[in-house]
Amino acid sequence: MDLKNIFLQTFGTAISAIWWLVPLSLFLAFLKSPFVKGMFGEFQVNLLANLLLDKQYYTLFKNVTLPTENGTTQIDHIIVSRFGVFVIETKNMKGWIYGSSHQKTWTQKIYKHTTTFQNPLHQNYKHTQTLRSALEIDNDKIFPVVVFIGDSEFKTAMPDNVVYAGRYIQFIKEKSQLILSNLEVMAICKKIESGRLSPTLKTHVQHVKHVNEIVEARSQKADNSCPKCGKPMILRTAKSGTMAGKQFLGCSGYPYCKMTKQYS
Repeated sequence: MDLKNIFLQTFGTAISAIWWLVPLSLFLAFLKSPFVKGMFGEFQVNLLANLLLDKQYYTLFKNVTLPTENGTTQIDHIIVSRFGVFVIETKNMKGWIYGSSHQKTWTQKIYKHTTTFQNPLHQNYKHTQTLRSALEIDNDKIFPVVVFIGDSEFKTAMPDNVVYAGRYIQFIKEKSQLILSNLEVMAICKKIESGRLSPTLKTHVQHVKHVNEIVEARSQKADNSCPKCGKPMILRTAKSGTMAGKQFLGCSGYPYCKMTKQYS
């Protein structure tokens, strides 16, 4: 047997022994993806609702996608009862969380790695207002709540209407005043079923595309903001000096802010 055949045989044996590592690695990466983490978090919230809330008094709706003026909005869970309508946003996260109700973005810190994410209270506010408008009910009959799933810990004071998974059922049951009649509950459930988009993969894909377009637009807007004061940068042409005739980006707050950026 020549050297080439020995090499091929040895290489083939090694591949046969470790081929399973490739699909295993792909599977583990899939399990750690935001999509799967989100699905697992929603599953936990669904499970708790099904186990601990009496179906005679509480009706659970999952993954409700509603049309809006400029696209769609997707609500993780809606729970309808005579005690009110609960709009639930789920966050499956780990690490330390920093944020207040008024901040636009919150911070997640895992060891030395720090990331920011949209304030989920603001995110859920849009869901709540869209649903309130669709159902034509008063604000005091609809309750937003953000549920944190996973190994996370708030290092700042936890805002109102934000709870860990272990307390979210208690949050709902604490609303014990009857504010809706049985007929109103039935009408609300009917409106949700008739107003939601079909819960299909196509609906989910279209919603994700809409969200990505919003994120891209915000990113472009941020790129055009003055790094010093935040006002929009506008295209200008130098009238004198060594840069005469050349274009640059100047802060629209000039002369109070003289920040400039190179125009490419």
